[in-house]
Amino acid sequence: MTDPTYPNPDNGARSVMSNRRPFSHAVPHATLVAASLLAVASSVRAQDWPSWRGADDSGVSRDANLPATWSDTENIAWQTTLRGLGVSTPVVSGNRVFVTSQEGEAAERQGNHPTLVRGDDATGARERGLGGQATGARGGADEQLRFVVTALDRDTGARVWEYAFNSEGVVPEVHEKHNLASPSPVTDGQRVYAWFGTGQLVALDMNGKPVWRRHLGEEYAPVSIVWGPGSSPTLHEDSLLLLCYHGRTAYLLSVNAVTGETRWKYDHAPGVTSYSTPVVADGPAGPEIIVNSSVGVAGHSPATGERLWFYPEENSFPIPAAVPAGDGVVYLNRGYRSSPYMAIRLGGRGDITNTHVLWRQPTSGPYVPSVIQYDGLVYMATDQGIVSAVDAKTGERVWQQRIPGVYMASPVAGDGKIYFVGETGDTLVLQAGRTPKVLATNTLTGRFGASPAIAGGRLFLRADDRIVAIGNSR
Repeated sequence: MTDPTYPNPDNGARSVMSNRRPFSHAVPHATLVAASLLAVASSVRAQDWPSWRGADDSGVSRDANLPATWSDTENIAWQTTLRGLGVSTPVVSGNRVFVTSQEGEAAERQGNHPTLVRGDDATGARERGLGGQATGARGGADEQLRFVVTALDRDTGARVWEYAFNSEGVVPEVHEKHNLASPSPVTDGQRVYAWFGTGQLVALDMNGKPVWRRHLGEEYAPVSIVWGPGSSPTLHEDSLLLLCYHGRTAYLLSVNAVTGETRWKYDHAPGVTSYSTPVVADGPAGPEIIVNSSVGVAGHSPATGERLWFYPEENSFPIPAAVPAGDGVVYLNRGYRSSPYMAIRLGGRGDITNTHVLWRQPTSGPYVPSVIQYDGLVYMATDQGIVSAVDAKTGERVWQQRIPGVYMASPVAGDGKIYFVGETGDTLVLQAGRTPKVLATNTLTGRFGASPAIAGGRLFLRADDRIVAIGNSR
């Protein structure tokens, strides 16, 4: 049954299973492959950062002795300049750091490009476009773009290998604050998967050799979303999940991570958009894929793509992703200016508005960054530097402070610290707790739009053009 209050309901929405034979039938040792993937995931959980927000998509690290202070000249283990530019987060597996970038400029969408800081205050707040250019200073598009996947040595930052290829097909227009290398890569310790804004998708082995490639922009439909795509791929067991809610076409895709073959495709009604990354969280009846979109929040089955539940609420720019708490609850800010934020208990069916929304605050959440839950508090920083903590059980504000900064990156936490990376290169380090305490504000040269990674006692920050490893632990 479809709830009539749900905007843009799934008129004709369907989940289409692949007509290919399941991998377990096509390849006899699939069970062993899946078991090895799970073993790899559990063994690297504490030390690696295999996806945009870490091993469990929470943004929280289990590492100890994480750095609190640094500068351009202090407590820097290494920094490495990248080919091209981008705002994707580096991911870490074993002794490798993987990151994506784009060489050349894509066309920027015509018209005014909204800034995080409103009006003339953007200049004073040092808000900048990609590459450090002043907002409003737009360049032209290049005839040929190249996408680059780079592997660095985790200990030294030395470049181990690069894999580069040309963009193909329709090139979407973008906002001046990012490009088509916005999706972060993801790795299972066997392969690294990189997805770019044209819809081109590649799986590489740990030596940089291609295993398989696909072009979703040509297979299904060209990417066409205002301001360009931003969703990153997500791994669940041996499936790669890709959210393609791009307006004209809107679908959620599950791909066999080993072979690249489609497992299922869930088609939403046209017109639905999302810049968010799908997140898998454990509910009482099993794992659920949580999707933040322009028509609300929904939970899907990882096995079939079927929509299990939904929370109807329109949103113009759904950017943040859900944050699993490990107890059957996810926390989520919807995005856009003065975003609502909420806690949802998993396991619902149908419209969960009156059954599984534990609490909801109607305003004051971040526009772009996701929130983070750490030791019973939900922390967030809004676009213009209002940092706050709310009680995870009730949603009631515990404290709030205004601290200068422009925040596009999502925060990370670990070792009793919360890290807020500002676009201007200033990282605010807070001591976790019910009383606000600033441990340090650390400044690096450059523009930092990517969310950070934590692995092996180090913090990995990505400027538009380089990776900086902070801390001396290995």
